[in-house]
Amino acid sequence: MADDLEKTEEPTPKKIEDAKKEGNVPKSMDTSGFITLLVAVIAFMALTGWIFDRLENLYRYYVNFVGEELTYRLLVEITLHTMKETFLMVLPLAVPVAIAGMGAAWAQYGFLFTTKPLTPDLTKIDPIKGAKNLFSLKKLVEGFKITVKVGAVFGVAFWVFLSFIQELTSVSHAPLAQQIAWLADRAMVLAAVMLVLLMVLALADLLFVRYNYFKGLRMSKQEIKDEMKQLEGNPEIKAKIRQIQMEMARRRMLAEVPTADVVITNPTHYAVALRYEREEGGAPKVVAKGADLIALKIREIAREHGVQIVENPPLARELYRSVEVDREIPERFYQAVAEVLAFVYRSKSRQSGPLG
Repeated sequence: MADDLEKTEEPTPKKIEDAKKEGNVPKSMDTSGFITLLVAVIAFMALTGWIFDRLENLYRYYVNFVGEELTYRLLVEITLHTMKETFLMVLPLAVPVAIAGMGAAWAQYGFLFTTKPLTPDLTKIDPIKGAKNLFSLKKLVEGFKITVKVGAVFGVAFWVFLSFIQELTSVSHAPLAQQIAWLADRAMVLAAVMLVLLMVLALADLLFVRYNYFKGLRMSKQEIKDEMKQLEGNPEIKAKIRQIQMEMARRRMLAEVPTADVVITNPTHYAVALRYEREEGGAPKVVAKGADLIALKIREIAREHGVQIVENPPLARELYRSVEVDREIPERFYQAVAEVLAFVYRSKSRQSGPLG
């Protein structure tokens, strides 16, 4: 009994889906942050020329007002122009960054829309429970992770920066343009190093978050049994099971068509495959039947395996309506079916005669 209560089993798809509806998803903030930062850096590098052109235009715009009296109307005009230029600089950066943030979230746990986390919950303002959460093991682990990440980032950044300081002596005597180029180059190196470090941390955090998430959703054997009972009572699940069962039965039925002696057709709407076992001494048996597309499939399989097809619309309709698959035909069909089988046997005899 204790084994049934231990959460040793992996979560079922329903358990994961229910957690997702509650807003509980495996979200790695480090991964989202890294992808967003990476896109931001790439976008900034691609738009550097555009941004500098806007800044230069804005500087020239300000210079035009040097010496003029700053009136309320002029102040409003300068403010509006500044806002417009700032918007033109920020928008090309903001759009890809926003898309990257949404893409990072979608890649981790798919599309999610739920209002569950917004539902008021009085237990969230319970001071005793809040104190327990504040000093919980989870918070301790999160604090340790943040400390390690911040320490690693600052440590690597400081080490790289120290290597740059050693070059300042020679660079300080270079022309201004060369100093700016050196600064831009070293900034790119520092950004690349930081991105690689952040990528490693993001990957580690992603694996850690997903491991903890699925570990937290583990179920006991009893929970799985209860869930199966619940699903069996679900009309949608029952319909799906019936659909699967019908499909399996249809496949088994079509597999019997090559063993039939004859396929009687409507000729297009119905098809009934019959097999007669003389040794068994019973009546002919319906091994497959179908209408429309199934009938077409039965005729197709019959042609592929050399099963003779006979058109007899009245007999085909009556057999389809009256006899179930894997059942012998009723006595009222003996005469009509016997005539069809006799015709089939005569045809086979004529075809095999010359070879004998």
